Formats: sequence, structure tokens, C-alpha cells
Amino acid sequence: MVPHLITALTGPINELEQRVLDTMPAIERWFRLEWMEHTPPFYTAVDVRNAGFKLAPVDTNFFPAGWNNLTPQMLPLAVQAAQAAIEKTCPEARNLLIVPENNSRGTYYLMNLAQLRSIFNMAGLNVRIGSISPDIKKSTTIELPDGESITLEPVVRTRGRIGVKDFDPCTILLNNDLRNGVPGILEDLHEQYLLPPLHASWTTRRKSMHFQCYEEVAKRFGKLIGVDHWLITPMFEKYGVADLQTPEGLAALAARIDGMLTKVKKKYKEYGIKERPFLVIKADNRTSGNTILTVRDTKDLETKLRTLGAGADSTFAPLELILQEGVLTNERVNDAVAEPVVYLMDRYVVGGFYRMHAERGVDENLSAPGSSYVPLAFAEGTQLPQPGVRPGASAPNRFYMYGVIGRLAMLAASYELEATDPEAERYD
Repeated sequence: MVPHLITALTGPINELEQRVLDTMPAIERWFRLEWMEHTPPFYTAVDVRNAGFKLAPVDTNFFPAGWNNLTPQMLPLAVQAAQAAIEKTCPEARNLLIVPENNSRGTYYLMNLAQLRSIFNMAGLNVRIGSISPDIKKSTTIELPDGESITLEPVVRTRGRIGVKDFDPCTILLNNDLRNGVPGILEDLHEQYLLPPLHASWTTRRKSMHFQCYEEVAKRFGKLIGVDHWLITPMFEKYGVADLQTPEGLAALAARIDGMLTKVKKKYKEYGIKERPFLVIKADNRTSGNTILTVRDTKDLETKLRTLGAGADSTFAPLELILQEGVLTNERVNDAVAEPVVYLMDRYVVGGFYRMHAERGVDENLSAPGSSYVPLAFAEGTQLPQPGVRPGASAPNRFYMYGVIGRLAMLAASYELEATDPEAERYD
């Protein structure tokens, strides 16, 4: 299914598409050289927004669920990428343990685990699913709607290694972002590979660090292909801990918002964009969802901010904030607002889907209750772009471009993990 872009397919995005196609050999060589110097995250999902005048990532997930949204046509790509990733990490690997989210009883999430299990089975590994949730005290099998079943087993730790009963893995795949902190059972493992590493979790991660790394990558990429990196980059500012309980704190936040909106308006004017710019305010140190607030001006800021963590007593918990330029999505699937999500494993684009939400607007977060998903085989687009086709007329070319943006975000993620690695040697 190909989305309907309500913006006329002209202007900066088409120019960007043309530049990407014209410089494809240089782009692929550039990525190849980057991956000789940097290690990609084990797996990644990147939310991309296409405004018609701008194409940019707005979120990068190091512990992606939703693998059940990949179509059967995508699976060979995922299996090949899984083999490459495992060979790089632990070539002699025989056993893989998947550690899921603690609240992992939802059918949709369990189907995601079943798909991951299938991918790594086909990559040549014995796979079990070991939960660190205190609620899982014994082996629990759950039937899934498609006829498959999933068995959750309690993780046990023995002599500095973790596994499940009668199963000692060499590799542990985290599908748990550890947003509530790193449990001791996962620390100081002996001769086991933990992927992604613990410092990829929200205990350590900051979105501002990721977008700082992405901006660096995008500037170099823009120079490579001869385009303004703003066309593929959301502006952002790290705000720090916000004082949302005093007039002075709210005034300081409003001043920063006004300052950043002015910068965005300047770029809109430069490109003749008639849309009204907006910002999103996000918690810097947690996943997205209901921690996102859309702001077009600073009127009624205090009232709006109550969605960002106010309790019943109308007081605000301290929050680390990031201000990010909002990127419209002008894509539609079945008349619902949609955005592409690109899935990557090792350094390869393996597929993706459209996240859509019938009740959300073009400037709102779509990763929210009520969203649905349309699988989309990116395979043809990411592997076989069609040079010579008029920009905007070829779905594979548009999908190839999504894959390029996804890989830029994944490269930024590798920079981020290197910068935050507690065991890395520093030469300051």
C-alpha cells in the first residue's frame, strides 16, 4: 500500500530525492566507510516524518517492538541481517535468550516476541524467552491468535550468568528499555553478550544526546550530497530540568520556546513555507507517548503543561525536557494521518510499516492509544531504487529515501552509544 501525500509532490523533498538518487554511489560508499569506523546498534526503529518540504527522524528506538508488523516478504532481509549481527558479536553462538518488557502479557507485544523468536531461529539459533518480571515465577505458555504460542520463563542467575532452566545462552537480546532502572540481575554478566548494552537504556539515554549526534551526522551527509542539512534534521534544544511550579520557571521555558520558534520561522521564510511552525516538548529521558506536548505559541502554556506530568494535586514532577522542532506528516493511509517507521538490524534496513491514527492531526504524536499499523514492504524500495524516474512518482525511490534517513539515525545512535559507553577509553 502506497501512502497518499496531500502536499503537491514538488519542492524541497523532490529536490532532496533527486540529489539522493544522483549521489547514490557516493552515499553507499559513505555509509560503508562509516560502518568500518563505528558499530551499529543491534537493532533500531526510526520514526520518520514527511512534511512535503522536509523529511526527518523524530524518534529513534533502541529496543523496538512491533516486529510482528513486518510482512513475510521482509523476513529474509531480517534473517540475513540477524545472521550478520550475530556473527559480528558471537560467531559461535548457539543459544539466544530474549528478555522482554516486564508488562509483556499484551497479545500484540507477545506476537512481536514470536516474530523475533522466528527471525533468530531462522538465523540458526536456539531461542528462549526469559522474563525478569517478578510476576513470572514459573514457565507460562500463552496461546496467540494466529495459532502460535509463546512461553515466558523466569530468568535465573548462576555464577554470574543468566539463563532459564536448562538453557545457558551466550547472547542475551534485550527487548526491554529498562525505563524503571537497571536491575542487578543484568549487571556484571560473565562472558555473556548483552545486546543492546545497558547504557542504551533510558536509565542512561537522553534524547538530546541522540539528536546532537544526529545533527553532526546530518551536517556531514548534507555536505556530501550538497543540500541544507535542515531539510533532514529537526532543530532541537536541550532544556535541562524544568521548574514548572513557579512563574519564573514558566517564563524561562516560554522564552526558550519563543526563541526557538523564531529560528524555525526564519527557515520557513527562507523556503517559502506557508505552514505555521510548532515545537514539541518531550521528556529528555524517557520514551515518547503521552510525554509529548505540541506548542505553536506560549499562550496558556501552564495549562498545556499539565499533560506533561502534573498529578492530581496539580503540582509538577521535575522533568528533564528537550524542545524539538515539530515536523508535520502529510502522509495518509485510508484517510488516516500516517508516518513511516523504518526497522533496521545491524547496518541494514530490513523493513518497516506505516503507523497511522485516525483521530490525530498532522502535527500530533501518532504513537498513542488508538494507533494502527499498515505493513509495508520496504524491501523493493531500500534495495532497488529506480534512477531516472521523475521525483515523487516512484514509491521505491521514496522508500529508499526513508531508508537513508533511517540509516542516518542509526549511525547517530552508534555515535551516541560510543559517547555514553561507561567502559570506553577517554582521551580528553
